[in-house]
Amino acid sequence: MNHQDHVRLLRKGVPAEVGTWADLGAGSGAFTLALAELLGPGGQIIAIDKDQASLRLLEQSMRAMFPANTVNYIRDDFTRPLTLAQLDGIVMANSLHYVQDKDALLKRIHTYLRPQGRLLLVEYNVDRGNPWVPYPLSYHTWEGLAGRNGYNETHLLERVPSRFLREMYSAASTA
Repeated sequence: MNHQDHVRLLRKGVPAEVGTWADLGAGSGAFTLALAELLGPGGQIIAIDKDQASLRLLEQSMRAMFPANTVNYIRDDFTRPLTLAQLDGIVMANSLHYVQDKDALLKRIHTYLRPQGRLLLVEYNVDRGNPWVPYPLSYHTWEGLAGRNGYNETHLLERVPSRFLREMYSAASTA
């Protein structure tokens, strides 16, 4: 996938109004960069990852591609409680499949969102994992998981083929 694929996966889930968003498990930032393009320079992004080297790569890419955007880089583990102001949105792209106890985490993430805030998920559309993607969840599974953890209006945004586990999808849910 390339940058435009990442943008396409998020586009329908990011409203026209700018705001403050977090990317949980940002890594080196493919989806943080897509979010930066969609929000524009008026939006604020908090990129959270436990790997400092990945955050440094993301910061370099952000300076090169979107120097006017505001990004706060935080080295932390998103599976633990975070101190965050109320967010307009959260992106979790290829990060939730590393978490076995998704219910506890999703309930905590819900508290980070403003009322009507959005959670955008990008995930492999399978329910069986492997050593590299241990706990993936299909869109069908995501609908049930989101609903039982307080998220509403869950809907599929996009699907893209993947040479690794066949297909990826993006979905939006509202707090």
